[in-house]
Amino acid sequence: MVAKFELDDDSVVLIIGTGSGGGVLANELAQKGVKVVSLEAGGRYMPEDYINDEWDSFAQLAWTDTRTTSGDWRVAKDFSGLPAWIVKAVGGTSIHWAGASLRFQEHEWKPRTNYGHVTGANLLDWPIDGAEMAPWYEKAETKLGVTRTGDRPGLPGNNNYKVLEKGAKALGYKEVHTGRMAINSVDYDDRLACQQTGFCFQGCKWGAKWSSAYTDIPKGEATGNLEVRDRCHALKIEHDDKGRVTGVLYADKDGNHHFQKARVVCVAGNSIESPRILLNSASSMFPDGLANSSGQVGRNYLRHVTGSVYGVFEKPVKMWRGTTMAGIVQDEARLDPSRGFVGGYELETLALGIPFMAAFLDPGGWGRSFTSAMDGYENMAGMWIVGEDMPQETNRITLSATAVDQFGLPAPNVHFDDHPNDIAMRNHAYARGEAIYRAAGATRTLPTPPYPSTHNLGTNRMSENPRDGVVNKHGQSHDIPNLFISDGSQFTSGAAENPTLTIVALAIRQAEFIAGELSKQNL
Repeated sequence: MVAKFELDDDSVVLIIGTGSGGGVLANELAQKGVKVVSLEAGGRYMPEDYINDEWDSFAQLAWTDTRTTSGDWRVAKDFSGLPAWIVKAVGGTSIHWAGASLRFQEHEWKPRTNYGHVTGANLLDWPIDGAEMAPWYEKAETKLGVTRTGDRPGLPGNNNYKVLEKGAKALGYKEVHTGRMAINSVDYDDRLACQQTGFCFQGCKWGAKWSSAYTDIPKGEATGNLEVRDRCHALKIEHDDKGRVTGVLYADKDGNHHFQKARVVCVAGNSIESPRILLNSASSMFPDGLANSSGQVGRNYLRHVTGSVYGVFEKPVKMWRGTTMAGIVQDEARLDPSRGFVGGYELETLALGIPFMAAFLDPGGWGRSFTSAMDGYENMAGMWIVGEDMPQETNRITLSATAVDQFGLPAPNVHFDDHPNDIAMRNHAYARGEAIYRAAGATRTLPTPPYPSTHNLGTNRMSENPRDGVVNKHGQSHDIPNLFISDGSQFTSGAAENPTLTIVALAIRQAEFIAGELSKQNL
């Protein structure tokens, strides 16, 4: 029986967002007997509703609320109203992610210690490390069904992977395989094995790829302890005269406003919306926004060093066949400052369909070089760069002074400038990616600029000292004990790995902490 809680029930934990952080947290708490209300701004879609067409799927799923951008990053020029391709639906961006599930490397937990002073970078060590996170990673890998962990076999390699593997091994790379993916290689957890349809970014119609939309959320609801309210957009978090949060004001699908009381509020709205609601919840007691005594809310916005490389070959590759992200080269993820930058990067296969390829290959470009590249689409292989970008205080989410959203609230402005370390890393990755394809026999290589990325991190970061960040090692606000951050915005740094596995591991760990604190009457 699906739960229904009253608006004045102040015993519930209220979670804003239902993605990899919020959706997992909701289920984990519900399984422990905690009453949970989850607010989701978007609608509810299940695998049978997903659309195997890039633009139609984008129209169904994408978060296209008003955004503004600034800074020198290429995305601001090419996609000024869409700095991030994230999902507005139950399940959040876990519907759209590719499935790559990689643990942080040991050195990445302590970047300030291990990278030394980097001019212009606001590096900080995480208040946790790999040893503390190992058991939570294991729980996350089991939940997601990650391949090449436990006894779960890897996925097969498609043509796009085979081209990458051939070139990478010819260059001497060793850590080359079909990835640790949250995509079933065999039937697992009542979900089918991957059918290699190739529309991973558009939502997995088979349910082979893990998403909280059709795993954690329904499991949480089945306990009778979780109520999900879709098309309910959180507007403001309220607090009492003691400075503790008391609940959330939200708008339903008809625009009517409601206030849900809560014992605890957890914010999991992605790294743009999460700081935005804290800033939009400013009051006379918290004039700079909630949880912002450090001035760090919205700062240190990270999105990974990204870019793509495509190779054109003499014979057809048909890269779109099979999983979208079908393999990885991990050798460059090491810490090796002799390359001219700190941190490292992954090279991961990526296939775009013709509609997205036309939009992203050379945004705003036209002419012979562009059209001849599109002519070679069938013979093309593709890879994506994922690297650790440097946190900078000036890279931040702020409230726009001019733009408002559909509710009349200030829209978020996303400001990002590439750090010199980011540029050096991207140029190194472009060169290595092109070398891989040339070693595999490419007749032409095409480095392409970054797309609007889903890897939005930072902006409410973890810190040991309250002056350096927004939350402690459990995602609990330094300023307000019953306010938590439960998504990638709590990341202290970005590391080189795709972030979802770490978001899920932190959510499982946070649920254990919150349930314990509730039982001790500390919250």
